[in-house]
Amino acid sequence: MRHVTGLIGRATALALLVLPAQAQQAADAVAPEAAATAARDSKAQGSPVAARDWMVAAANPLAVQAGARVLAEGGSAADAMVAVQAVLGLVEPQSSGLGGGAFLVWYDAATGEITTLDGRETAPLAATPTLFQDAAGETLGFWDAVVGGLSVGTPGTPALMETAHRRWGRANWGGLFDEAIALAEDGFAVSPRLAALVADDAEKLGRFPATAAYFLPGDTPITEGSTLRNPAYAETLRRLATDGSRAIYSGEIAEGIVNTVRSAEGNPGLLSLTDLSLYTVIERPAVCAPYRAHEVCGMGPPSSGALTVGQILGMLDHYDLAALGPDSAEAWRLIGDASRLAFADRGRYMADSDFVPVPTAGLLDPDYLAGRAELLAGDDALPEVSPGTPEFDHALHWADNVDISLPSTSHISIVDARGNALSMTTTIENGFGSRLMAPGGFLLNNELTDFSFASHDGGVPIANAVAPGKRPRSSMAPTIVLKDGAPVLVIGSPGGSRIIGYVAQAIIAHLDWGMDVQQAVSAGHVVNRFGTMDLEAGTGAEALAGPLAELGFEVNTRDLTSGLHAIAVMPDGLRGGADPRREGIALGQ
Repeated sequence: MRHVTGLIGRATALALLVLPAQAQQAADAVAPEAAATAARDSKAQGSPVAARDWMVAAANPLAVQAGARVLAEGGSAADAMVAVQAVLGLVEPQSSGLGGGAFLVWYDAATGEITTLDGRETAPLAATPTLFQDAAGETLGFWDAVVGGLSVGTPGTPALMETAHRRWGRANWGGLFDEAIALAEDGFAVSPRLAALVADDAEKLGRFPATAAYFLPGDTPITEGSTLRNPAYAETLRRLATDGSRAIYSGEIAEGIVNTVRSAEGNPGLLSLTDLSLYTVIERPAVCAPYRAHEVCGMGPPSSGALTVGQILGMLDHYDLAALGPDSAEAWRLIGDASRLAFADRGRYMADSDFVPVPTAGLLDPDYLAGRAELLAGDDALPEVSPGTPEFDHALHWADNVDISLPSTSHISIVDARGNALSMTTTIENGFGSRLMAPGGFLLNNELTDFSFASHDGGVPIANAVAPGKRPRSSMAPTIVLKDGAPVLVIGSPGGSRIIGYVAQAIIAHLDWGMDVQQAVSAGHVVNRFGTMDLEAGTGAEALAGPLAELGFEVNTRDLTSGLHAIAVMPDGLRGGADPRREGIALGQ
Protein backbone atom coordinates (compact mmCIF):
# COMPACT_ATOMS: atom_id res chain seq x y z
CA MET A 1 0.00 0.00 0.00
CA ARG A 2 1.28 3.47 -0.83
CA HIS A 3 0.73 6.65 1.20
CA VAL A 4 0.25 9.99 -0.52
CA THR A 5 -0.35 13.45 0.91
CA GLY A 6 -2.63 16.26 -0.12
CA LEU A 7 -6.04 14.87 0.77
CA ILE A 8 -9.29 15.84 -0.90
CA GLY A 9 -12.47 15.58 1.03
CA ARG A 10 -15.81 17.27 0.87
CA ALA A 11 -13.82 20.42 0.27
CA THR A 12 -15.45 23.80 0.61
CA ALA A 13 -13.83 24.73 -2.69
CA LEU A 14 -16.08 22.26 -4.45
CA ALA A 15 -19.14 24.11 -3.21
CA LEU A 16 -18.11 27.25 -5.10
CA LEU A 17 -18.81 25.71 -8.50
CA VAL A 18 -21.39 27.51 -10.63
CA LEU A 19 -22.85 24.89 -12.96
CA PRO A 20 -24.10 25.45 -16.50
CA ALA A 21 -27.89 25.25 -16.56
CA GLN A 22 -27.96 21.87 -18.28
CA ALA A 23 -25.36 20.33 -15.98
CA GLN A 24 -27.10 21.85 -12.94
CA GLN A 25 -30.30 20.11 -14.01
CA ALA A 26 -28.42 16.80 -14.21
CA ALA A 27 -26.83 17.35 -10.85
CA ASP A 28 -29.83 18.54 -8.87
CA ALA A 29 -32.55 16.36 -10.33
CA VAL A 30 -33.55 13.60 -7.94
CA ALA A 31 -35.59 12.07 -10.76
CA PRO A 32 -32.99 9.86 -12.46
CA GLU A 33 -34.62 9.99 -15.89
CA ALA A 34 -34.33 13.79 -16.05
CA ALA A 35 -30.71 13.66 -14.91
CA ALA A 36 -29.86 10.96 -17.45
CA THR A 37 -31.48 12.94 -20.28
CA ALA A 38 -29.47 16.03 -19.39
CA ALA A 39 -26.29 13.97 -19.19
CA ARG A 40 -26.92 12.41 -22.62
CA ASP A 41 -27.54 15.87 -24.07
CA SER A 42 -24.32 17.13 -22.54
CA LYS A 43 -22.36 14.25 -24.05
CA ALA A 44 -23.96 14.76 -27.46
CA GLN A 45 -22.91 18.42 -27.38
CA GLY A 46 -19.36 17.45 -26.44
CA SER A 47 -19.52 19.07 -23.01
CA PRO A 48 -18.52 17.49 -19.70
CA VAL A 49 -21.06 17.13 -16.94
CA ALA A 50 -20.21 19.32 -13.95
CA ALA A 51 -20.87 18.71 -10.27
CA ARG A 52 -19.84 19.97 -6.83
CA ASP A 53 -19.75 16.97 -4.53
CA TRP A 54 -19.88 13.56 -6.20
CA MET A 55 -19.97 11.90 -9.61
CA VAL A 56 -20.32 8.50 -11.27
CA ALA A 57 -19.61 7.58 -14.89
CA ALA A 58 -20.34 4.15 -16.36
CA ALA A 59 -21.50 2.36 -19.48
CA ASN A 60 -25.30 2.33 -19.12
CA PRO A 61 -27.66 5.05 -17.88
CA LEU A 62 -29.67 2.65 -15.71
CA ALA A 63 -26.53 1.53 -13.92
CA VAL A 64 -25.32 5.10 -13.50
CA GLN A 65 -28.68 6.13 -12.05
CA ALA A 66 -28.44 3.31 -9.49
CA GLY A 67 -25.00 4.49 -8.43
CA ALA A 68 -26.11 8.12 -8.34
CA ARG A 69 -28.95 7.29 -5.94
CA VAL A 70 -26.51 5.61 -3.56
CA LEU A 71 -24.15 8.61 -3.66
CA ALA A 72 -27.01 11.08 -3.21
CA GLU A 73 -28.03 9.20 -0.06
CA GLY A 74 -24.54 9.51 1.41
CA GLY A 75 -23.05 6.24 0.26
CA SER A 76 -19.39 5.82 -0.57
CA ALA A 77 -17.80 5.20 -3.94
CA ALA A 78 -17.52 1.52 -2.95
CA ASP A 79 -21.25 1.38 -2.19
CA ALA A 80 -22.10 3.00 -5.50
CA MET A 81 -19.86 0.58 -7.38
CA VAL A 82 -21.79 -2.38 -5.99
CA ALA A 83 -25.08 -0.89 -7.19
CA VAL A 84 -23.63 0.01 -10.59
CA GLN A 85 -22.11 -3.43 -11.14
CA ALA A 86 -25.30 -5.22 -10.13
CA VAL A 87 -27.25 -3.30 -12.78
CA LEU A 88 -24.53 -3.57 -15.43
CA GLY A 89 -24.63 -7.36 -15.12
CA LEU A 90 -28.28 -7.19 -16.13
CA VAL A 91 -28.48 -4.44 -18.76
CA GLU A 92 -24.99 -4.89 -20.28
CA PRO A 93 -24.49 -8.64 -19.77
CA GLN A 94 -22.17 -9.00 -22.74
CA SER A 95 -19.45 -7.00 -21.00
CA SER A 96 -19.36 -7.77 -17.27
CA GLY A 97 -21.23 -9.40 -14.43
CA LEU A 98 -21.21 -11.89 -11.58
CA GLY A 99 -19.64 -14.52 -13.83
CA GLY A 100 -16.54 -12.42 -14.52
CA GLY A 101 -13.71 -10.56 -12.83
CA ALA A 102 -12.49 -7.02 -12.19
CA PHE A 103 -9.63 -4.81 -11.05
CA LEU A 104 -10.27 -1.90 -8.69
CA VAL A 105 -8.07 1.10 -7.83
CA TRP A 106 -9.04 3.02 -4.68
CA TYR A 107 -7.92 6.39 -3.35
CA ASP A 108 -8.89 6.92 0.29
CA ALA A 109 -9.48 10.58 1.13
CA ALA A 110 -9.26 10.06 4.89
CA THR A 111 -5.83 8.44 4.81
CA GLY A 112 -4.30 9.57 1.53
CA GLU A 113 -3.61 5.94 0.66
CA ILE A 114 -4.01 4.42 -2.78
CA THR A 115 -4.33 0.68 -3.18
CA THR A 116 -5.80 -1.92 -5.54
CA LEU A 117 -7.98 -5.00 -5.33
CA ASP A 118 -7.37 -7.92 -7.68
CA GLY A 119 -10.63 -9.69 -8.50
CA ARG A 120 -9.23 -11.43 -11.56
CA GLU A 121 -10.49 -14.90 -12.44
CA THR A 122 -8.26 -17.90 -11.71
CA ALA A 123 -7.49 -21.04 -13.67
CA PRO A 124 -9.06 -24.24 -12.30
CA LEU A 125 -6.79 -26.44 -10.20
CA ALA A 126 -7.15 -29.12 -12.88
CA ALA A 127 -5.79 -26.83 -15.62
CA THR A 128 -2.44 -27.55 -17.25
CA PRO A 129 -0.18 -25.51 -19.55
CA THR A 130 -1.59 -27.45 -22.51
CA LEU A 131 -5.20 -26.46 -21.76
CA PHE A 132 -5.65 -24.85 -25.18
CA GLN A 133 -3.74 -27.41 -27.21
CA ASP A 134 -4.99 -30.49 -29.01
CA ALA A 135 -3.63 -34.03 -28.69
CA ALA A 136 -0.92 -33.25 -31.22
CA GLY A 137 0.26 -30.22 -29.25
CA GLU A 138 -1.19 -27.71 -31.72
CA THR A 139 -2.92 -24.64 -30.30
CA LEU A 140 -6.69 -24.50 -30.66
CA GLY A 141 -8.43 -21.98 -32.84
CA PHE A 142 -9.56 -18.95 -30.85
CA TRP A 143 -13.29 -19.53 -31.11
CA ASP A 144 -12.86 -23.25 -30.51
CA ALA A 145 -11.34 -22.31 -27.17
CA VAL A 146 -13.68 -19.47 -26.24
CA VAL A 147 -17.18 -20.86 -26.75
CA GLY A 148 -18.02 -23.39 -24.06
CA GLY A 149 -16.72 -24.47 -20.68
CA LEU A 150 -13.01 -24.82 -21.40
CA SER A 151 -12.41 -21.07 -21.24
CA VAL A 152 -14.22 -20.41 -17.94
CA GLY A 153 -12.15 -19.29 -14.96
CA THR A 154 -13.26 -18.91 -11.35
CA PRO A 155 -15.29 -15.67 -11.20
CA GLY A 156 -13.94 -12.88 -9.02
CA THR A 157 -16.44 -10.03 -9.32
CA PRO A 158 -18.86 -11.09 -6.53
CA ALA A 159 -16.00 -11.43 -4.03
CA LEU A 160 -14.52 -8.11 -5.16
CA MET A 161 -17.84 -6.32 -4.66
CA GLU A 162 -18.09 -7.66 -1.12
CA THR A 163 -14.45 -6.99 -0.27
CA ALA A 164 -14.66 -3.37 -1.43
CA HIS A 165 -17.86 -2.84 0.55
CA ARG A 166 -16.36 -4.32 3.71
CA ARG A 167 -13.30 -2.09 3.36
CA TRP A 168 -14.89 1.19 2.34
CA GLY A 169 -18.68 0.86 2.34
CA ARG A 170 -21.04 2.96 4.45
CA ALA A 171 -24.47 1.90 3.18
CA ASN A 172 -26.37 -1.26 4.06
CA TRP A 173 -25.10 -4.06 1.82
CA GLY A 174 -28.49 -5.61 1.12
CA GLY A 175 -30.05 -2.36 -0.04
CA LEU A 176 -27.44 -1.86 -2.76
CA PHE A 177 -29.16 -4.50 -4.93
CA ASP A 178 -32.69 -3.12 -4.76
CA GLU A 179 -32.61 -1.32 -8.10
CA ALA A 180 -31.05 -4.24 -9.97
CA ILE A 181 -33.57 -6.66 -8.46
CA ALA A 182 -36.49 -4.45 -9.49
CA LEU A 183 -35.16 -4.09 -13.04
CA ALA A 184 -34.59 -7.84 -13.34
CA GLU A 185 -38.10 -8.64 -12.13
CA ASP A 186 -40.07 -5.89 -13.89
CA GLY A 187 -37.91 -5.83 -16.99
CA PHE A 188 -35.84 -3.19 -18.72
CA ALA A 189 -35.84 -1.83 -22.25
CA VAL A 190 -33.20 -3.52 -24.41
CA SER A 191 -30.69 -0.89 -25.49
CA PRO A 192 -29.66 -0.38 -29.14
CA ARG A 193 -26.15 -1.62 -28.38
CA LEU A 194 -27.28 -4.82 -26.67
CA ALA A 195 -29.77 -5.60 -29.44
CA ALA A 196 -27.15 -5.10 -32.15
CA LEU A 197 -24.56 -7.23 -30.39
CA VAL A 198 -27.03 -10.07 -29.83
CA ALA A 199 -27.99 -10.03 -33.51
CA ASP A 200 -24.33 -10.10 -34.56
CA ASP A 201 -23.52 -12.99 -32.23
CA ALA A 202 -26.71 -15.02 -32.67
CA GLU A 203 -24.96 -18.12 -34.00
CA LYS A 204 -22.66 -18.50 -30.97
CA LEU A 205 -25.37 -17.51 -28.49
CA GLY A 206 -27.62 -20.14 -30.01
CA ARG A 207 -25.26 -23.00 -29.23
CA PHE A 208 -26.46 -23.44 -25.65
CA PRO A 209 -30.15 -23.78 -24.77
CA ALA A 210 -30.22 -21.56 -21.67
CA THR A 211 -28.36 -18.76 -23.43
CA ALA A 212 -30.52 -19.04 -26.53
CA ALA A 213 -33.74 -19.00 -24.50
CA TYR A 214 -32.75 -15.67 -22.95
CA PHE A 215 -31.21 -13.80 -25.87
CA LEU A 216 -32.96 -15.54 -28.78
CA PRO A 217 -36.53 -16.29 -27.63
CA GLY A 218 -38.36 -18.18 -30.36
CA ASP A 219 -35.04 -18.30 -32.26
CA THR A 220 -35.31 -14.53 -32.77
CA PRO A 221 -32.74 -12.08 -31.34
CA ILE A 222 -34.12 -9.67 -28.75
CA THR A 223 -34.90 -6.30 -30.30
CA GLU A 224 -34.17 -2.71 -29.35
CA GLY A 225 -36.81 -1.33 -27.01
CA SER A 226 -38.31 -4.71 -26.14
CA THR A 227 -38.70 -5.56 -22.46
CA LEU A 228 -36.30 -8.15 -21.11
CA ARG A 229 -36.86 -9.82 -17.74
CA ASN A 230 -34.47 -12.01 -15.78
CA PRO A 231 -36.16 -13.47 -12.68
CA ALA A 232 -33.29 -15.91 -12.14
CA TYR A 233 -30.87 -12.98 -11.84
CA ALA A 234 -33.24 -11.24 -9.41
CA GLU A 235 -33.21 -14.33 -7.20
CA THR A 236 -29.41 -14.55 -7.37
CA LEU A 237 -29.14 -10.92 -6.27
CA ARG A 238 -31.53 -11.55 -3.38
CA ARG A 239 -29.27 -14.34 -2.16
CA LEU A 240 -26.20 -12.17 -2.67
CA ALA A 241 -27.87 -9.35 -0.71
CA THR A 242 -28.78 -11.70 2.15
CA ASP A 243 -25.79 -14.03 2.35
CA GLY A 244 -22.95 -12.09 0.75
CA SER A 245 -20.64 -13.53 -1.88
CA ARG A 246 -20.70 -16.99 -0.28
CA ALA A 247 -24.06 -17.34 -2.05
CA ILE A 248 -22.10 -17.46 -5.33
CA TYR A 249 -19.11 -19.51 -4.19
CA SER A 250 -20.96 -22.32 -2.44
CA GLY A 251 -24.37 -23.95 -2.44
CA GLU A 252 -26.92 -24.13 -5.21
CA ILE A 253 -25.62 -21.27 -7.35
CA ALA A 254 -22.06 -22.61 -7.24
CA GLU A 255 -23.29 -26.07 -8.18
CA GLY A 256 -25.16 -24.56 -11.12
CA ILE A 257 -22.03 -22.76 -12.33
CA VAL A 258 -19.90 -25.89 -12.14
CA ASN A 259 -22.49 -28.09 -13.81
CA THR A 260 -22.91 -25.58 -16.64
CA VAL A 261 -19.16 -25.48 -17.25
CA ARG A 262 -18.48 -29.19 -17.00
CA SER A 263 -21.47 -30.27 -19.09
CA ALA A 264 -21.06 -27.72 -21.91
CA GLU A 265 -21.78 -29.68 -25.07
CA GLY A 266 -18.79 -29.95 -27.38
CA ASN A 267 -16.39 -28.05 -25.14
CA PRO A 268 -16.67 -28.94 -21.43
CA GLY A 269 -14.47 -27.21 -18.88
CA LEU A 270 -12.61 -28.01 -15.67
CA LEU A 271 -14.04 -25.62 -13.07
CA SER A 272 -14.92 -27.30 -9.76
CA LEU A 273 -16.65 -26.48 -6.49
CA THR A 274 -13.22 -26.52 -4.87
CA ASP A 275 -12.05 -23.77 -7.23
CA LEU A 276 -15.01 -21.63 -6.24
CA SER A 277 -14.60 -22.25 -2.52
CA LEU A 278 -10.91 -21.31 -2.60
CA TYR A 279 -11.30 -18.03 -4.49
CA THR A 280 -9.88 -14.92 -2.77
CA VAL A 281 -9.53 -11.26 -3.68
CA ILE A 282 -5.95 -10.01 -3.34
CA GLU A 283 -5.01 -6.50 -2.24
CA ARG A 284 -1.93 -5.37 -4.13
CA PRO A 285 0.17 -2.19 -4.09
CA ALA A 286 -0.76 0.31 -6.76
CA VAL A 287 1.76 0.66 -9.58
CA CYS A 288 2.52 4.36 -10.08
CA ALA A 289 4.56 6.05 -12.80
CA PRO A 290 5.56 9.74 -13.00
CA TYR A 291 4.31 11.90 -15.89
CA ARG A 292 4.41 15.69 -16.24
CA ALA A 293 4.49 16.37 -12.46
CA HIS A 294 1.74 13.79 -11.93
CA GLU A 295 1.68 10.19 -10.76
CA VAL A 296 -0.31 7.77 -12.92
CA CYS A 297 -1.44 4.93 -10.66
CA GLY A 298 -3.13 1.69 -11.58
CA MET A 299 -3.25 -2.07 -11.39
CA GLY A 300 -0.05 -4.08 -11.46
CA PRO A 301 0.42 -7.74 -12.43
CA PRO A 302 -1.51 -9.84 -13.29
CA SER A 303 -2.68 -6.78 -15.22
CA SER A 304 -0.31 -5.34 -17.78
CA GLY A 305 -2.33 -2.12 -17.75
CA ALA A 306 -0.49 0.15 -15.32
CA LEU A 307 2.96 -1.10 -16.34
CA THR A 308 2.38 -0.62 -20.07
CA VAL A 309 0.58 2.73 -19.70
CA GLY A 310 3.35 3.82 -17.35
CA GLN A 311 6.05 2.76 -19.80
CA ILE A 312 4.40 4.61 -22.69
CA LEU A 313 4.07 7.80 -20.66
CA GLY A 314 7.54 7.40 -19.15
CA MET A 315 9.12 7.36 -22.60
CA LEU A 316 6.99 10.26 -23.82
CA ASP A 317 7.90 12.35 -20.76
CA HIS A 318 11.14 13.08 -22.63
CA TYR A 319 9.30 14.78 -25.53
CA ASP A 320 7.24 17.96 -25.71
CA LEU A 321 3.89 16.64 -26.90
CA ALA A 322 2.14 19.83 -25.81
CA ALA A 323 4.13 21.85 -28.33
CA LEU A 324 3.41 19.35 -31.11
CA GLY A 325 -0.35 19.22 -30.50
CA PRO A 326 -2.99 16.57 -31.24
CA ASP A 327 -2.99 17.06 -35.03
CA SER A 328 0.73 16.45 -35.42
CA ALA A 329 1.87 13.28 -37.16
CA GLU A 330 5.15 13.65 -35.28
CA ALA A 331 3.29 13.49 -31.95
CA TRP A 332 1.54 10.31 -33.04
CA ARG A 333 4.83 8.86 -34.32
CA LEU A 334 6.22 9.25 -30.81
CA ILE A 335 3.09 7.87 -29.14
CA GLY A 336 2.80 4.98 -31.59
CA ASP A 337 6.39 3.83 -31.34
CA ALA A 338 6.48 4.30 -27.55
CA SER A 339 3.46 2.00 -27.47
CA ARG A 340 5.18 -0.57 -29.68
CA LEU A 341 8.22 -0.62 -27.40
CA ALA A 342 6.05 -0.98 -24.31
CA PHE A 343 4.02 -3.77 -25.91
CA ALA A 344 7.24 -5.62 -26.74
CA ASP A 345 8.12 -5.62 -23.03
CA ARG A 346 4.53 -6.51 -22.14
CA GLY A 347 4.59 -9.56 -24.41
CA ARG A 348 7.72 -10.96 -22.83
CA TYR A 349 7.70 -10.02 -19.16
CA MET A 350 4.20 -9.42 -17.85
CA ALA A 351 2.09 -12.12 -16.22
CA ASP A 352 0.77 -13.16 -12.79
CA SER A 353 3.60 -12.19 -10.43
CA ASP A 354 2.40 -14.74 -7.87
CA PHE A 355 3.55 -17.44 -10.29
CA VAL A 356 6.42 -15.95 -12.30
CA PRO A 357 8.96 -13.20 -11.54
CA VAL A 358 7.96 -9.88 -13.14
CA PRO A 359 10.49 -7.00 -13.25
CA THR A 360 7.90 -4.41 -12.20
CA ALA A 361 10.36 -1.87 -10.81
CA GLY A 362 12.82 -2.40 -13.64
CA LEU A 363 10.20 -1.84 -16.34
CA LEU A 364 9.36 1.58 -14.85
CA ASP A 365 12.89 2.55 -13.84
CA PRO A 366 13.54 6.11 -15.11
CA ASP A 367 16.97 5.23 -16.47
CA TYR A 368 15.58 2.22 -18.33
CA LEU A 369 12.77 4.26 -19.84
CA ALA A 370 15.16 7.06 -20.75
CA GLY A 371 17.19 4.54 -22.73
CA ARG A 372 14.07 3.24 -24.45
CA ALA A 373 13.01 6.84 -25.15
CA GLU A 374 16.29 7.43 -27.02
CA LEU A 375 15.07 4.94 -29.61
CA LEU A 376 12.32 7.44 -30.49
CA ALA A 377 14.77 10.23 -31.32
CA GLY A 378 14.71 9.65 -35.10
CA ASP A 379 12.37 11.23 -37.60
CA ASP A 380 10.49 8.21 -38.91
CA ALA A 381 8.87 4.98 -37.76
CA LEU A 382 11.03 2.40 -36.04
CA PRO A 383 11.67 -0.39 -38.55
CA GLU A 384 11.31 -3.00 -35.80
CA VAL A 385 11.07 -3.19 -32.03
CA SER A 386 12.13 -5.79 -29.51
CA PRO A 387 11.86 -6.21 -25.74
CA GLY A 388 14.41 -4.40 -23.64
CA THR A 389 16.40 -5.79 -20.73
CA PRO A 390 15.10 -4.18 -17.55
CA GLU A 391 17.14 -4.59 -14.41
CA PHE A 392 15.95 -7.44 -12.23
CA ASP A 393 17.30 -9.75 -9.57
CA HIS A 394 16.13 -12.88 -11.42
CA ALA A 395 17.31 -14.42 -14.64
CA LEU A 396 14.64 -13.55 -17.22
CA HIS A 397 14.50 -16.13 -19.97
CA TRP A 398 11.01 -15.82 -21.39
CA ALA A 399 9.60 -16.23 -24.84
CA ASP A 400 6.99 -13.81 -26.18
CA ASN A 401 3.35 -14.39 -25.30
CA VAL A 402 1.02 -16.12 -27.78
CA ASP A 403 -2.62 -15.12 -27.27
CA ILE A 404 -5.54 -13.21 -28.78
CA SER A 405 -7.44 -10.53 -26.84
CA LEU A 406 -10.65 -9.19 -28.35
CA PRO A 407 -12.47 -6.09 -27.07
CA SER A 408 -15.33 -6.19 -24.61
CA THR A 409 -15.39 -5.25 -20.90
CA SER A 410 -16.77 -2.17 -19.08
CA HIS A 411 -15.42 0.63 -16.90
CA ILE A 412 -16.73 2.50 -13.85
CA SER A 413 -15.31 5.78 -12.46
CA ILE A 414 -16.65 7.25 -9.20
CA VAL A 415 -15.77 10.10 -6.84
CA ASP A 416 -17.88 10.37 -3.69
CA ALA A 417 -18.72 13.36 -1.48
CA ARG A 418 -15.88 12.55 0.94
CA GLY A 419 -13.31 12.69 -1.83
CA ASN A 420 -12.76 8.93 -2.18
CA ALA A 421 -12.05 7.91 -5.77
CA LEU A 422 -12.68 4.52 -7.40
CA SER A 423 -11.62 3.31 -10.82
CA MET A 424 -12.77 -0.22 -11.73
CA THR A 425 -12.57 -2.11 -14.98
CA THR A 426 -14.84 -5.14 -15.05
CA THR A 427 -15.22 -7.91 -17.61
CA ILE A 428 -16.32 -11.35 -18.73
CA GLU A 429 -13.62 -11.02 -21.46
CA ASN A 430 -14.99 -11.47 -24.99
CA GLY A 431 -18.46 -10.13 -25.76
CA PHE A 432 -20.90 -12.56 -24.04
CA GLY A 433 -17.90 -14.41 -22.58
CA SER A 434 -18.06 -18.17 -22.98
CA ARG A 435 -21.72 -17.87 -24.14
CA LEU A 436 -22.69 -20.06 -21.20
CA MET A 437 -25.59 -18.82 -19.05
CA ALA A 438 -25.47 -20.04 -15.46
CA PRO A 439 -28.77 -21.07 -13.85
CA GLY A 440 -28.50 -17.92 -11.73
CA GLY A 441 -29.21 -15.74 -14.77
CA PHE A 442 -25.71 -14.47 -15.62
CA LEU A 443 -23.12 -15.24 -18.28
CA LEU A 444 -19.84 -16.97 -17.48
CA ASN A 445 -16.47 -15.58 -18.53
CA ASN A 446 -14.03 -16.89 -21.12
CA GLU A 447 -11.13 -15.31 -19.23
CA LEU A 448 -8.78 -18.28 -19.53
CA THR A 449 -8.22 -17.42 -23.20
CA ASP A 450 -6.21 -14.43 -21.92
CA PHE A 451 -3.49 -16.95 -21.15
CA SER A 452 -0.99 -17.83 -23.83
CA PHE A 453 -2.29 -20.79 -25.83
CA ALA A 454 1.30 -22.01 -26.19
CA SER A 455 3.35 -22.84 -23.11
CA HIS A 456 6.75 -22.58 -24.81
CA ASP A 457 8.30 -21.11 -27.92
CA GLY A 458 11.32 -22.95 -29.25
CA GLY A 459 11.79 -24.60 -25.87
CA VAL A 460 11.71 -21.27 -24.00
CA PRO A 461 8.85 -20.92 -21.48
CA ILE A 462 6.20 -18.21 -21.80
CA ALA A 463 5.48 -16.18 -18.66
CA ASN A 464 1.73 -16.05 -19.30
CA ALA A 465 1.28 -19.80 -19.76
CA VAL A 466 -1.64 -21.53 -18.03
CA ALA A 467 -1.09 -22.93 -14.53
CA PRO A 468 -3.49 -24.16 -11.81
CA GLY A 469 -4.81 -21.24 -9.76
CA LYS A 470 -2.97 -18.69 -11.87
CA ARG A 471 -4.59 -15.44 -13.00
CA PRO A 472 -4.35 -14.69 -16.73
CA ARG A 473 -2.57 -11.55 -17.82
CA SER A 474 -4.95 -8.68 -18.47
CA SER A 475 -4.87 -5.39 -20.37
CA MET A 476 -7.36 -3.68 -18.07
CA ALA A 477 -6.04 -0.32 -16.93
CA PRO A 478 -8.21 1.30 -14.26
CA THR A 479 -6.28 4.46 -13.44
CA ILE A 480 -6.20 7.30 -10.93
CA VAL A 481 -3.89 10.21 -11.80
CA LEU A 482 -2.54 12.13 -8.80
CA LYS A 483 -0.99 15.56 -8.49
CA ASP A 484 0.57 16.61 -5.19
CA GLY A 485 -0.83 13.41 -3.74
CA ALA A 486 -4.49 14.03 -4.61
CA PRO A 487 -6.59 12.68 -7.50
CA VAL A 488 -7.02 14.87 -10.56
CA LEU A 489 -8.29 12.24 -13.02
CA VAL A 490 -10.15 8.94 -12.58
CA ILE A 491 -10.28 6.99 -15.84
CA GLY A 492 -10.37 3.62 -17.61
CA SER A 493 -11.80 1.85 -20.63
CA PRO A 494 -12.81 -1.47 -22.15
CA GLY A 495 -11.30 -2.58 -25.44
CA GLY A 496 -9.07 -5.66 -25.17
CA SER A 497 -5.37 -4.88 -25.41
CA ARG A 498 -6.24 -1.54 -27.02
CA ILE A 499 -7.38 -0.43 -23.55
CA ILE A 500 -3.78 0.54 -22.88
CA GLY A 501 -3.65 2.90 -25.85
CA TYR A 502 -7.07 4.35 -25.16
CA VAL A 503 -6.19 5.22 -21.57
CA ALA A 504 -2.70 6.54 -22.32
CA GLN A 505 -3.99 8.74 -25.15
CA ALA A 506 -6.83 10.18 -23.07
CA ILE A 507 -4.36 11.06 -20.30
CA ILE A 508 -2.12 12.77 -22.88
CA ALA A 509 -5.10 14.62 -24.36
CA HIS A 510 -6.09 15.92 -20.94
CA LEU A 511 -2.69 16.70 -19.45
CA ASP A 512 -0.66 17.72 -22.52
CA TRP A 513 -3.26 19.09 -24.91
CA GLY A 514 -5.58 20.72 -22.42
CA MET A 515 -8.71 18.87 -23.48
CA ASP A 516 -11.53 18.64 -20.96
CA VAL A 517 -12.57 15.12 -19.98
CA GLN A 518 -15.38 14.90 -22.53
CA GLN A 519 -13.10 16.06 -25.33
CA ALA A 520 -10.40 13.65 -24.17
CA VAL A 521 -12.64 10.58 -24.19
CA SER A 522 -14.30 11.62 -27.48
CA ALA A 523 -11.10 12.26 -29.44
CA GLY A 524 -10.37 9.97 -32.40
CA HIS A 525 -8.09 7.06 -31.59
CA VAL A 526 -4.68 6.26 -33.05
CA VAL A 527 -3.42 2.95 -31.67
CA ASN A 528 -0.22 1.06 -32.45
CA ARG A 529 0.49 -2.11 -30.53
CA PHE A 530 2.41 -4.40 -32.88
CA GLY A 531 3.48 -2.25 -35.85
CA THR A 532 0.30 -1.14 -37.60
CA MET A 533 -1.19 2.29 -36.92
CA ASP A 534 -4.92 1.76 -36.42
CA LEU A 535 -6.79 5.01 -37.10
CA GLU A 536 -10.37 5.34 -35.95
CA ALA A 537 -12.77 5.53 -38.88
CA GLY A 538 -15.11 8.50 -39.06
CA THR A 539 -12.96 10.74 -36.86
CA GLY A 540 -10.28 13.36 -37.35
CA ALA A 541 -7.71 10.61 -36.92
CA GLU A 542 -8.27 9.64 -40.57
CA ALA A 543 -6.49 12.83 -41.64
CA LEU A 544 -3.25 11.40 -40.21
CA ALA A 545 -3.21 8.46 -42.65
CA GLY A 546 -1.07 10.13 -45.31
CA PRO A 547 1.44 11.83 -42.99
CA LEU A 548 1.92 8.68 -40.91
CA ALA A 549 2.41 6.56 -44.03
CA GLU A 550 5.07 9.02 -45.16
CA LEU A 551 6.82 8.43 -41.85
CA GLY A 552 7.00 4.72 -42.66
CA PHE A 553 4.02 3.32 -40.77
CA GLU A 554 1.65 0.73 -42.09
CA VAL A 555 -1.73 2.42 -41.65
CA ASN A 556 -5.16 0.85 -41.22
CA THR A 557 -8.50 2.63 -40.77
CA ARG A 558 -11.05 0.78 -38.68
CA ASP A 559 -13.76 1.08 -36.03
CA LEU A 560 -12.25 1.44 -32.56
CA THR A 561 -14.93 1.17 -29.90
CA SER A 562 -13.45 2.29 -26.63
CA GLY A 563 -15.66 2.90 -23.61
CA LEU A 564 -13.73 5.53 -21.69
CA HIS A 565 -15.35 6.94 -18.57
CA ALA A 566 -13.50 9.73 -16.82
CA ILE A 567 -13.89 12.17 -13.93
CA ALA A 568 -11.62 15.19 -13.54
CA VAL A 569 -11.19 16.52 -10.00
CA MET A 570 -10.66 20.27 -10.31
CA PRO A 571 -10.30 23.15 -7.84
CA ASP A 572 -13.90 24.22 -8.49
CA GLY A 573 -15.52 20.78 -8.56
CA LEU A 574 -15.86 17.68 -10.70
CA ARG A 575 -16.19 17.18 -14.46
CA GLY A 576 -17.35 13.90 -16.01
CA GLY A 577 -16.97 12.51 -19.51
CA ALA A 578 -18.57 9.43 -21.09
CA ASP A 579 -17.42 7.82 -24.31
CA PRO A 580 -19.77 8.71 -27.20
CA ARG A 581 -19.05 5.34 -28.80
CA ARG A 582 -21.14 3.63 -26.11
CA GLU A 583 -24.31 4.32 -24.15
CA GLY A 584 -22.77 5.51 -20.90
CA ILE A 585 -23.24 8.81 -19.11
CA ALA A 586 -21.79 10.74 -16.18
CA LEU A 587 -24.05 11.99 -13.37
CA GLY A 588 -23.13 14.14 -10.41
CA GLN A 589 -24.34 16.58 -7.81
